[in-house]
Amino acid sequence: MSAANPGRSTATVSDAPAAGAPGGGSSGDPDAFLGLSKEECVELLREMIIERRFEEKAAEVYQVGKIGGFCHLYIGQEAVSAGSISPLRDDDYVITAYRDHAQAIARGMTPNAVMAELYGRADGCSKGFGGSMHMFDKSLNFMGGHGIVGSHLPLAVGVGYAIRYRGGDQVCLCFFGDSVVNIGAFHESMNMAARWKLPIIFLLENNRYGMGTDYRRVAAVKELKDRGRAYEGLTSLDVDGMDVLAVRQAMEEAIERGRNEKTPSFIEARCFRYMGHSMADPMHGTYRTREEVEKWRSDDPILSFTRQLMDAERLTEQEYKAIDREAKEIAEESAAFADRSPFPDSEALYRYVYSDGYPDDMRRRDAWRKELR
Repeated sequence: MSAANPGRSTATVSDAPAAGAPGGGSSGDPDAFLGLSKEECVELLREMIIERRFEEKAAEVYQVGKIGGFCHLYIGQEAVSAGSISPLRDDDYVITAYRDHAQAIARGMTPNAVMAELYGRADGCSKGFGGSMHMFDKSLNFMGGHGIVGSHLPLAVGVGYAIRYRGGDQVCLCFFGDSVVNIGAFHESMNMAARWKLPIIFLLENNRYGMGTDYRRVAAVKELKDRGRAYEGLTSLDVDGMDVLAVRQAMEEAIERGRNEKTPSFIEARCFRYMGHSMADPMHGTYRTREEVEKWRSDDPILSFTRQLMDAERLTEQEYKAIDREAKEIAEESAAFADRSPFPDSEALYRYVYSDGYPDDMRRRDAWRKELR
């Protein structure tokens, strides 16, 4: 547990049940783990722990002023990112909102590149231009975090249309939060995806709060998965977003629909963030009770999956501790890497303003202004 944030929930196996306890399946029952091997299951757990430890380190360095601007942490939602991104192919696409650090790491971005971006350094994935909300890596088909609520859903439609136009069999996974379901772009995007039969998986991470507003206070239709049922040809369902295997199973089925049936899906993953909306928001905020937070912490996705693997004799406590040590080392190294990375030079202000530098007419205008002087 990070000293900078003593109240944060972290994965621990100190109270894990003994092997063979109810609810965990058995080592001889691969169907209990979606047919995944022991190694694949342990890798899923490892991914979630790396995400958790990275975000804890990000919180720590933010508090000492090494990260500026907004910083939205993913702690508590790791089962959604790991469960949904792990079954994708390398040529599939991912696009997301501003709570994007863990999703970028799950997609294959190095923690070093993510942390350097948080620091605004030249070795960051977006060369220090983007910061917390704008992780991007074209080589991974990770098409960015986007800071404007819901602005990226039409972009996901564009990606889906491009896949269809080119005759490909990729899918586009689009993450967003519960507040997005009440904006126009959500309905426009769902309608177009359903009408054109685009291979998009709309994944709603319903962590119950849009900033500080309980989604039930502002939603006339409180079962958010039902929002997608208005669109014929679009499959809508909900899933326990604190259960990595449940998320993965729903995703595998959605991927199958997207690749083979060329139809979109809408999945509501019900989850919870243990931290505030951003680092500017107190851990609990004034909009939710400590009791509510503690109730959701008791269903910690990392602890739950750890227990399940131990029950099935697919993981030992020693193996868990080794994974956790590795994750902490990765997080520490990412911060050290970001500290070593240089700031962008002053000329960086003028880069990427135009796709190919200044057009000729702009150069002529600047020359003309100099002549006037």
